[in-house]
Amino acid sequence: MANTYRDLQVWQSSIDLAEAIYRLTSSFPSSEIYGLTSQMRRASVSVASNIAEGWGRRSRIEYRRFIQMALGSNDELQTQLVIAERLGFGNKRMLADSAGLSGRIGRMLVALHRVLHRPKSQP
Repeated sequence: MANTYRDLQVWQSSIDLAEAIYRLTSSFPSSEIYGLTSQMRRASVSVASNIAEGWGRRSRIEYRRFIQMALGSNDELQTQLVIAERLGFGNKRMLADSAGLSGRIGRMLVALHRVLHRPKSQP
């Protein structure tokens, strides 16, 4: 059992994702600084932030709600990665790696949400 959100693999991976997105978007056109660059950075940071904030609420129902928000932010980021790829922004390898990591995080968030939806007495 995790002692803090920092112990969760999904949170650690979401921090890795935010870092990867910052590195990826640093090569985007300067005209995108207030557009796609900003949107992608905010969405990636939101994933980890919602996991942490939900944990901090100390309520299973609230935590589940924040995990849903993290899922939404992750889905938003996946959409933005597709747009970036179609526009030819960023390094193709970094785009693919970020999309793969985002996909894994999405699966972890879904699993965590399911666990939080079960009654506490169930394993």
